[in-house]
Amino acid sequence: MPGGLGQFAAQMPPFGALALILITAMAVTPFLNNAVTVLVMAPIAASFAQTLGYRPEAFLMAVAIGAGCDFLTPIGHQCNTLVFGPGGYRFSDYPRLGMPLSFIIILVSVPALLYVWPVR
Repeated sequence: MPGGLGQFAAQMPPFGALALILITAMAVTPFLNNAVTVLVMAPIAASFAQTLGYRPEAFLMAVAIGAGCDFLTPIGHQCNTLVFGPGGYRFSDYPRLGMPLSFIIILVSVPALLYVWPVR
């Protein structure tokens, strides 16, 4: 399996590999539009899952959830941008409040995805 992340994920249990894809999508979406993040990450996640011997459905849903959950910047999602000025928020408010919310999303999403879309 080429690439460092793929070799690292091959040693992980399924929930770790799924969390890795979810976190990667969450990390990419502040820099790209959420729709573009899905377009870029979906083929990567599907081939990632196939290479690891897992069914790709949960990985694709992890990409969708990760792309829609940008709470770390005011520019990553259009809703964040809309409330930035009228709400009187500062840029530093987003990561301070968004980081705990992102962790909650990861902790809830990974087990839920594995329950609804088993990888084996």
